[in-house]
Amino acid sequence: MSSETGFDPELYKRLPSRDPRPEGELEQLEQVWCAPRKPWEWVTAINNNYIGVYYVGAAMLFFVLAGVLALLMRTQLALPMTGFLAQETYNQIFTMHGTVMMFLFAVPAVEALGVLLLPQMLGARDLPFPRLSAYAFWAYLIGGLCFFCSLFFGLAPNGGWFMYPPLTSMAYSPGINADFWLLGIGFIEISAIAGAIEIIVGVLKTRAPGMTLDKLPIFAWAMLIFACMIIIAFPSIILSTLLLELERALGWPFFDAARGGDPMLWQHLFWFFGHPEVYIIFLPAAGAMSTIIPAVAQTRLVGHRLVVLAMLATGFISFGVWAHHMFATGMPQISINYFSAASMAVSVPAGVQVFAWIATLAAGKMRFNTPGLFAVGGLVIFVMGGLTGVMVAMVPFDWQAHDSYFIVAHLHYVLIGGMVFPLFAAIYYWTPMSSARPLSERWGRWVFWLMFVGHNVTFLPMHLTGLMGMPRRVYTYLPDRGWDLPNMISTVGAFLFGLAVLIWVVDMIRNFRPFGRREAGNVFNGPGLEWLPAGLYSLRSIPVIKSLYPGWEQKGLAEDVKAGRYFLPGAPRGERETIVTSPLNAEPQYLLQIPRPSSWHVWGAVFTAGFFLILTIQAYLASVISGILAVYCILKWCWKLDRPDRPDRREGGAAVVDVGAGVRLPTYVSGPTSHGWWAMVITLIVAGMVAVMAGFSYVFLWSRRPDLWQAPPETGSLIQVVGLCAAAALLAWAALRVLALDRPRSGVIAAVLMLLAGLAIGAGWAVEASAWWGAGLRPQASGQGATVFALIAWQGLFAAICAIMAVFALMRWVFGLLSARRPATYQLIALFIGFSAAQGAAAALLTHLFPGG
Repeated sequence: MSSETGFDPELYKRLPSRDPRPEGELEQLEQVWCAPRKPWEWVTAINNNYIGVYYVGAAMLFFVLAGVLALLMRTQLALPMTGFLAQETYNQIFTMHGTVMMFLFAVPAVEALGVLLLPQMLGARDLPFPRLSAYAFWAYLIGGLCFFCSLFFGLAPNGGWFMYPPLTSMAYSPGINADFWLLGIGFIEISAIAGAIEIIVGVLKTRAPGMTLDKLPIFAWAMLIFACMIIIAFPSIILSTLLLELERALGWPFFDAARGGDPMLWQHLFWFFGHPEVYIIFLPAAGAMSTIIPAVAQTRLVGHRLVVLAMLATGFISFGVWAHHMFATGMPQISINYFSAASMAVSVPAGVQVFAWIATLAAGKMRFNTPGLFAVGGLVIFVMGGLTGVMVAMVPFDWQAHDSYFIVAHLHYVLIGGMVFPLFAAIYYWTPMSSARPLSERWGRWVFWLMFVGHNVTFLPMHLTGLMGMPRRVYTYLPDRGWDLPNMISTVGAFLFGLAVLIWVVDMIRNFRPFGRREAGNVFNGPGLEWLPAGLYSLRSIPVIKSLYPGWEQKGLAEDVKAGRYFLPGAPRGERETIVTSPLNAEPQYLLQIPRPSSWHVWGAVFTAGFFLILTIQAYLASVISGILAVYCILKWCWKLDRPDRPDRREGGAAVVDVGAGVRLPTYVSGPTSHGWWAMVITLIVAGMVAVMAGFSYVFLWSRRPDLWQAPPETGSLIQVVGLCAAAALLAWAALRVLALDRPRSGVIAAVLMLLAGLAIGAGWAVEASAWWGAGLRPQASGQGATVFALIAWQGLFAAICAIMAVFALMRWVFGLLSARRPATYQLIALFIGFSAAQGAAAALLTHLFPGG
């Protein structure tokens, strides 16, 4: 028996069995709620076949919109002193182009690809939180479209996609344009983090049995690292946008040097997210390249394990490169030396992947189909961008090229070669998986060559204009500088690139036919599980994986899966189900019932986007109402999850079911084995990173103006806060102990104890706020006041959430929707309360004891 899960590996030998079960049950479920029939069912559908296609389509829509903005910019810059766009209009278009490309296209596009492909690649019926994926998508789409439409009302942000203060402070940007950026991307951050949680738990917990980590597809590895990087990096941009909005709305001086703030704090927080984001975008595209190139060459990827290690190294080193963009800001020499070395070091693992791709193409028989052309073209362009990246990593050269068009050229070579070309390769390669027709090969070649030529004609001359002194972020330039001809060439190239995208759009309209009963199939002879036959319900049965390339090396796999000869050939509980496996060895642990479609997550997304967008126009009452409605919809979404046991149709009420080959799995687990526990831990890591970056902000501002720091309140308040936080953690622990007794009233007692724990955290928050206020500290007075009260406000948010969670648990007990024998809800609330208590105590200790009074 396996020490990890108690699963007997010998049972694998019984599969595939020769006793397939009837398929009718799956077909019935597919017709009942997997196949939308009415208009609103297309909105409430949570099958990843739908959400993934929606998600990719929305991301490509924003790519086209941002591309149109780029053509407007290039038209303005084609000739000197052109009056095609007014300066303010150009600034808004420039800002929206970068913001849409980075926030609404790049990250969502690769995340969408993961949502679409991972269930099939992993051999799962779906990812574990399909409603969460749907919530992330709808919040992103609704909010993103509203955000983009601010252009048509003259309210679009105009401070650049990087939003550097003091340019974006209230003194220099008094309108609400900057607020649209700061609050408008809140839904994007929420969407990205929600998708990352889904991807991490999905890759680690819903793999097909036998898919150990050494058999995990390379794309799944890339998406796992991508999602982990989002969890670490995105909290920094969440914090920085919150701080700048607090400064603009309430006058808290985080970035105002005259009152103890520092605009350099924004750059540190922003680029801690911004430069790893380049690799966040690159790694999934690299994973797609490492999947497509073996199919194009019809051979195994050379150096598979080295490529995985290289991706891990890229993710790790990228967080040491954030000041790569700050060499000209006057940092200490030792810091410059460190970040310069890290900037060059991060190119080493990227080089490992590039050489692996070249070796794979050389080892196989290259087929120059459209995915192959885009893969090779992306490889060439990315290498060119990487070479200029090493150049700007050298500080003396960076000082010369900084803020010139050389940097614009470098950025676009890296992003287009490292992400856009691989994405188009992925679209052409995987479209037959979701469409009744593949895209046209003939049209695809036209798209590739126009895009490849257009890209180089556009951005290659920009290296020259940058070295000739043309600064970036300007809306026009004087004649007789020698910049006229290269700018005209760049504009012609941009329109060639736009023509390629237009042809691709027409090809999609002509040939893309999703959601049919049949797909075009494995046109390119790929070796992955995503090419197994699957209806809207997904796989007929979940296979056992014995190879890294099962499509090539497990003969008869597709036929056996379709015949139901593997795990879960039916629906034991009459619902849509998948198997949850162990993180390391992928051994079956329990049966997960995937929730049914619902409208609550859609309404939750609508009101979440509404909260942020209405807040930008300072309609505070309407924004609060939208926020309350969002919370209500999310609570309704969770209301019937984790319900008490109901009889299983085939097991007479037993807590285990037969999933095939005599393997019986429980239908419910709690604690660290459950997927919900993993999701909560990842969520708390996000919150912890926000708190850590807030603590960094406090220490950074003290290091800049220690003369403005005043003494903390008396020690008694610190003892009270820490004591109340400790009491909250103890009460949460006691609630779980009481629940474990499984007495008639243990559930309600546990809920009451958790409510008391939430009140204790709230009391600690009130004591901390009153102590600092009583000591004379005001948030508008100094950087210390701003950061201290920001930490207090953050803790107040967690105190409110703890109280809501405890009341939620109590109400569900009252209505009979919680059982002491199903403690997952209580465990997750206790985890959240324990984290909130630790966070409150840590923040109080930092602000009271550092820098020592």
